[in-house]
Amino acid sequence: MRKIILFVVFALSAIPAAYADNSPTPTQQASAMCKQQRTAIGATFFTQMYGGGKNAYGRCVSKLAGTVSSDKTNASKQCAAERADAAFASSHGGKTFDQFYGTTNKSGKSSNAFGKCVSSKAQEQEQQQQQSTINAAKSCKTERKSLGAAGFKSKYGGHSNAFGKCVSKTAKASNP
Repeated sequence: MRKIILFVVFALSAIPAAYADNSPTPTQQASAMCKQQRTAIGATFFTQMYGGGKNAYGRCVSKLAGTVSSDKTNASKQCAAERADAAFASSHGGKTFDQFYGTTNKSGKSSNAFGKCVSSKAQEQEQQQQQSTINAAKSCKTERKSLGAAGFKSKYGGHSNAFGKCVSKTAKASNP
């Protein structure tokens, strides 16, 4: 009898996990983005960009997890505005919001259009920011080599965070 009860409890606890959302968490997305940045610009410059020595990766993940979350919030607002727009079909090939973003199920109805809209817009924003950061880091890496470590450091405030300041400034200038 005990085995049957344990089996039932275990089976019932597994049901929510089977229906759980399989999308990555903001932390998982941030971790992947940080790995991509570290590979693109090199470990030394990655550490200089985020500071913290051995904890640069953790600082990167922490910073980007917040960015990923805000990207989803912004994307949600954009999609809500699109869904409410009466002229949506005229600017999207005659398709309604559900037809444009949703998938058609067996009964012929569109489903999950809002979620797909949010996901696509958030992903687009993240990719733009990621590319902007990597391009800025590469630009600063080149600038540091041309100015020398001392000249570069004095240009960006005279502190050990000069590389991070350069990347931040350059990325903001290219992505206003």
